[in-house]
Amino acid sequence: MIASCFSLGQTELFEKRIFENENFNLPYRLCIPENMDSCMQYPLVLYLHGAGERGNDNEITLKHGVLNFVSEENRQSYPCFIVVPQCPPKFRWVEVDWDLPSHTIPHEISVPLYQTMLLLDTLIEYFPIDTNRIFVTGLSMGGFGTWDLISRYPDFFAAAVPVCGGADTSFAQKLTHIPIWTFHGEQDKIVLPSRSIDMVNLINNKGGSARLTLYPSTGHNAWVKAYENPKMMMWLFSQTRQKVFYE
Repeated sequence: MIASCFSLGQTELFEKRIFENENFNLPYRLCIPENMDSCMQYPLVLYLHGAGERGNDNEITLKHGVLNFVSEENRQSYPCFIVVPQCPPKFRWVEVDWDLPSHTIPHEISVPLYQTMLLLDTLIEYFPIDTNRIFVTGLSMGGFGTWDLISRYPDFFAAAVPVCGGADTSFAQKLTHIPIWTFHGEQDKIVLPSRSIDMVNLINNKGGSARLTLYPSTGHNAWVKAYENPKMMMWLFSQTRQKVFYE
């Protein structure tokens, strides 16, 4: 059930859609900027839900966090596209164990993340999206997905907000140019806080400037405070993609 602090009108801002391909159907929700002007370009936020929101109902994905982006104040201050794909029941955004102290990134991108990137390509083609301001965020399983996407596509996203997720620390060097603000609860018993701490420390030791907010009396639901944080919203929408060329 959608949290009661949000109105039915807010959930209805997210149109139910299906990205159809000859090989798959990916349910997703799409919110477009209010009074969209086709002569302008808008940022896009890719939001990756947690494990409990997997399925094919195209409904439960709005349960946590993402509706903060369409509060009355934020919708006026930060007009943007918001894309919320739904991961199928038997898949993960990243096919790794969440409770381990570390993991190695799988050689192949997961099926639902691959489908999501194809979806983004399609949306960019048909909507006035500023490709220098594409942001990615996600919580728990979606936090893992956020780290995975910026590790695989370090020059695609303008900024990332991983919440209570984990990354392959061997990719820290490739992420030094990306604005990253990660959030975690110090009392998290499901995904170790060290997953965020270790990655941020490594990025910054290699010359990056990633940010980390640890909530001392918070468990796994750090996303509540993270997405309610007006400073995070202001920071995120102020970012622009930095292009880096690797040898």
